[in-house]
Amino acid sequence: MLHKFKPLLFLLICSLGVYAQHPVAVEQNLKKAGSNRPELEKAIAHCQQTNDPKKLQAIYFLIANMDIHQSADYYWESKDGQKIAYNELDYPDFNEASKVIEYIKTQNPGLRPKPFKSNDIETIKGDFLINNLEKAFDAWKYSPVKNISFDAFCDYILPYRINIEPLQEWRTAYSTKFSWITPKIKDIGFEAILPYVTDEANSWFTNTWSFGKRKDPLPRLGSLQLLFRKQGPCEDLADLGVFTMRSQGIPATVDFIPYWATTKGGHALNAFFGDNNQPTHFDYGTKEYNEKLRREPAKVLRTTYSKNPQNLASFEEQDKIPKGFLRETNFLDVTNEYWKTRNVKCSLYPNQLPNKIVYACTFSSLRWQPFWWGKIINNDSQFDQICLGTVVLPQYYSNEKMIPAGAPIIVGETENTVLTPDFNQLQDINIKSLANYLIIKPNVSYKLMYWNNKWQLTETITATETTVSLLFHKVPKNALLLLLSSDSKGLERPFIIDDTGERTWF
Repeated sequence: MLHKFKPLLFLLICSLGVYAQHPVAVEQNLKKAGSNRPELEKAIAHCQQTNDPKKLQAIYFLIANMDIHQSADYYWESKDGQKIAYNELDYPDFNEASKVIEYIKTQNPGLRPKPFKSNDIETIKGDFLINNLEKAFDAWKYSPVKNISFDAFCDYILPYRINIEPLQEWRTAYSTKFSWITPKIKDIGFEAILPYVTDEANSWFTNTWSFGKRKDPLPRLGSLQLLFRKQGPCEDLADLGVFTMRSQGIPATVDFIPYWATTKGGHALNAFFGDNNQPTHFDYGTKEYNEKLRREPAKVLRTTYSKNPQNLASFEEQDKIPKGFLRETNFLDVTNEYWKTRNVKCSLYPNQLPNKIVYACTFSSLRWQPFWWGKIINNDSQFDQICLGTVVLPQYYSNEKMIPAGAPIIVGETENTVLTPDFNQLQDINIKSLANYLIIKPNVSYKLMYWNNKWQLTETITATETTVSLLFHKVPKNALLLLLSSDSKGLERPFIIDDTGERTWF
């Protein structure tokens, strides 16, 4: 799925008017660049001198959207605030680089990593942009896939970065390392080579998703660090896929799942675009590269370089949006490519706040996490493209807090169900152990909670050596329930129980 609004992107930029010699959106960002403006103008001048209108459009595209992009990186700082000279890429391999920094630590007690961020528009160099643009155009020209549109090129081949990774010149190394892909596609076809891409990466890159977070404060590895460290979680693997394919002139990007809707955590995978810009889903972490998702995502969002004016952050003030990805403007909602979805209408509690937006929240890591939004109209709202088989809680956001805005809603196969506890109909429920969901353990206490604008306790039961089920009394019907154990690892899922006693977990 490409941008529906982008075929006339450049004309739109130009139609806004021209200040000096550049389109308005470009001139605005040149002003934001401050002392770095000459570097951006150097790249523009280069494209003007080529007499290739597409190259000028391309550099304007990069600069017009550059103000939302930045790097997150770190350096080593001594206890008295001095920067220590060290670059892991100066060493023959990651093992050697790790030994060196450990030695440096012994010579500098109190040495610590110092995270920092740098805005592209204020720091990027003209020569870097020129080199990236020329190599991107060469890759596009000799691409083994057919009929790549200029729009697809701009968002999915041309960009010099993907996310907030440290900025590094990657096209030379990647075009060489993965040069086997182009002739292989010409030989057996685009989709037929993808298992080879998976096998090749898995032969040298280790997926560390089960090892926990990185020790160093680096949200995403830089392009060359991926080749150097040869390890990282799914986010880094997805970035590897993008750099790999773009180096061969194949449009590629990261599709990210901020939260699963029926378990904790999230995921990142790829979309590669073959002939005629058709997307193919690709996941290094599955047995088959195009395996369907095994569980419901809250959302699947496609990363773009350009701003999407339909995203909430394009028109809502940042401090009125919960912290996280919803404050970003450069993604598209492609959930319905991955799962059956439905637009979910919901009635809200009377709004005592001046909010114009309500947020759809999913339950993850024992918290309701905002993952989408809807406009409020007469105490009603609608959340678009919500996955079937999930439960959603509408909430307001005010003063950095989430506030319930309505009752939880089950998005069913044929209809939605609003879960409002019925205190006029109380029931006793018997919860038994169930493989993969609940194993009752002795000497562990279990609290049965129900949702009524917050989790409220019904009863606590401590299991013994002989306990095989838990009987809870006076539980309101039509309620969303949660069984919380005293040895919780944060994996508990909400559920409902019907009149026959059958449990359905979300």
